[in-house]
Amino acid sequence: MNETVQSIMKERHIEKLPSVLIAAAECTPFAKTGGLADVVGTLARRLKELGLDIRLALPFHRVAKDRYRERTSHIASFSVDLGWRTQYVGVEMLDWDGIPVYFIDNEYYFGHMIYKGGTFEGEQYAYFCRAVLEALPIVEFIPDIVHVNDWHTAMIPMLIKTQYRGRQIRDCKSVLAIHSLGYQGRFDFGFASELLGIDYRYNTPEYIEYYGSANFMKAGIVFSDKLVTVSPTYAQEIRTPYYGEGLDGILNTRANDLTGILNGIDTQVFNPADDAAIARTYTVDSLDDKAENKKALIGQLGLKLDPEKPLIGMVTRLTKQKGLDLVVRVMKEIMDEGAGFVLLGKGDDEYESFFRDAWQTFGGRAIGMIMFDETLAHRIYAGCDFFLMPSRFEPCGLSQIIALRYGTLPIVRETGGLKDTVIPYNQYTGEGDGFSFANFNAHEMLDAIRRALAVYRSKETYQKLQRNAMQKDLSFNKSALDYVKLYLSLTDGNENPAL
Repeated sequence: MNETVQSIMKERHIEKLPSVLIAAAECTPFAKTGGLADVVGTLARRLKELGLDIRLALPFHRVAKDRYRERTSHIASFSVDLGWRTQYVGVEMLDWDGIPVYFIDNEYYFGHMIYKGGTFEGEQYAYFCRAVLEALPIVEFIPDIVHVNDWHTAMIPMLIKTQYRGRQIRDCKSVLAIHSLGYQGRFDFGFASELLGIDYRYNTPEYIEYYGSANFMKAGIVFSDKLVTVSPTYAQEIRTPYYGEGLDGILNTRANDLTGILNGIDTQVFNPADDAAIARTYTVDSLDDKAENKKALIGQLGLKLDPEKPLIGMVTRLTKQKGLDLVVRVMKEIMDEGAGFVLLGKGDDEYESFFRDAWQTFGGRAIGMIMFDETLAHRIYAGCDFFLMPSRFEPCGLSQIIALRYGTLPIVRETGGLKDTVIPYNQYTGEGDGFSFANFNAHEMLDAIRRALAVYRSKETYQKLQRNAMQKDLSFNKSALDYVKLYLSLTDGNENPAL
């Protein structure tokens, strides 16, 4: 057991670490569409290293089954009722470097895309929540804590505290991690009630009703014992109308149970010192080697840019949330500064079209790669001088953390995890590792970019900021310890005051 964990337990007079089941719709390396998968996978490994009995419950998505089927063992088969159907549940177990992974297998629900959208997605994950709870006594693992993630698993705490009161799992505590409040799982109450047998007395504003719908995320907020978001600033922001997505009221009633724990990254996967994807590895002590990655990236993409000129990168989903409308608004002014620009990502048609045309519009100094390519992403992190993230909101964000790791200075809007991870450059003290702007405004963003480009012209100052960035602890180590403290806080026997 980790010495720091032992010290925390001794201080709190706790003799035994809790066992924890993490339930999620996706997890790296098994199935991934975004940062949620990275966080779940990295956190599970760090918690295991700290000595906790950590296990995962995941859907056996097609992408996972195709890669891992031969490594799993079939440990259970049973059926669950879901609305008028009786549905098969298979439980396949994989030993993932000492972490038991329980895959919930059902071809009807998981034999295709991870997220199908619409009411079918609601049925997919209602089934998953029910299957997980029914599987636990069968696999003979009743955890002390179930840690659920976003709306897809947020009904689990409600089911534990209502339908499973008389079951073996009734004493299990729950933690809901809110990775993004923008996605809530809102469905007709009759639909949700039929699927999961929810009593109509819970169709009220103090429980799960939300403007005439059943809200799965709200159910998790109401019924979980503790709530956590992925950065301290986001934990404060979502209690306001602007960021609260209509749930700020209920979140304020749970304010004493809400905390923010900043995400980290897997510093072994994202490590410029031994990253096989990049042209030249480098460290904080060999920053001149970073320039070789810039030259290689310019050559690979065919950019018409002098390698001595600054290069700005983005790796992002092309959506309004990510601030792409700001970039489009002042793209000409950015290019007038003499910089190069490279973007990698997919998303809304209007942004895809704009960045597809960027090469021709800006004389070959800007390029939009409308795809996602993990190798190219690593090369952009390593090869650019600056990394732009002007998000409207950003619960945590991992890209700016990866950019810091690679000595590529972030230019960010001061929101959520961007505010918590990037220290703006202070020209008077020399402190900082990036640049920021406060308001969601295109010309404020442009001003921050201009300040960054001015610093680039002073190699000594620029490299000082790079060293500041690369010397930060960006791992999940501190975050994992904070999760241990959160789990241990649930051993005091207090009940959820909302119930």
